[in-house]
Amino acid sequence: MSTIKTVYAGLKLKNPIIVASSGLTDSAVKNKKLEEAGAAAVVLKSLFEEQILHEVKAMDHQQAGYYDGIDYLEQYVRNHHLGEYLQLIASTKEVCTIPVIASISCYQGEGWTEFAQEIEKAGADALEVNTMALQTETDYSYGSYEKRQVEIVDMLRQKVKLPIIVKLGENLTNPVALVQQLYAHGASAVVLFNRLYQPDIDIEHVKQCAGGVFTTPAALTSTLRWLGISSARVPQISYAASGGVHQPEDVVKTILAGASAVEVCSALYEQGPDFIQRSTGFLAQWLEDKGIASVEQARGRLNQKNVRDTSTFERAQFMRYFSSREA
Repeated sequence: MSTIKTVYAGLKLKNPIIVASSGLTDSAVKNKKLEEAGAAAVVLKSLFEEQILHEVKAMDHQQAGYYDGIDYLEQYVRNHHLGEYLQLIASTKEVCTIPVIASISCYQGEGWTEFAQEIEKAGADALEVNTMALQTETDYSYGSYEKRQVEIVDMLRQKVKLPIIVKLGENLTNPVALVQQLYAHGASAVVLFNRLYQPDIDIEHVKQCAGGVFTTPAALTSTLRWLGISSARVPQISYAASGGVHQPEDVVKTILAGASAVEVCSALYEQGPDFIQRSTGFLAQWLEDKGIASVEQARGRLNQKNVRDTSTFERAQFMRYFSSREA
């Protein structure tokens, strides 16, 4: 009988389905229910550096002249949020047997290394780091954004023994080169891809507003492309797919492209926790039908290493499709 067990970032998982960092994972009670629904691991709702700094600025404005300075405020707010986050880790570990992955969203790095140590002490099984940010400076130095991500991993690796997972944004010139550097500096896994919140414009009220919150199935194509290329070029590191996974079939596709696991969020919000059981059931049956013994045997069967001349095939398909269509 085929097995759907997998190994991701050194963590042994009962299946490839991980619940992504979100409001779904912000309490121990919710995380226990997700485990009961079949989730193999949960990524706790992120601790956001931006949120902390925003609160610091608000407090500094309201209490001008009362505190000694912005540094004191920042430390106070950071410690408060960290205390709450450590409690979330501890309470989730008390009720769950599946791996619990902490998550921090940062862009500075230095202040988070001490946090990472406390997160490790609290019992987290791994640490997911999100450093995604738009680069909009006119005097931007090419490559500095990628270099910063590597530096953050390097600093964290010196402080903790936890598996470090980096969730990458899609706004990269060459994800493969960055993945190679992250692996060289101690990252255990990467997640392809994180998603920026989408802006929109309300033309009736002439103001900016939020766009769609959830991913769409269309997002899966980019994830599959870079999974297929990266897992072939840098096979030493683990990969998780994120973005565009809305059907059980999508889980199989990501594994064939090279993923060991799949982070799901939008599908759970839109379809409910039953999506997990439907996906694991479909995966088990698909492996059985294809005579494949395990997820590991299926992983990467259709990545760039095992599919000849991928880029040429893509361009040929593009030309073949559009040259045959009439306006």
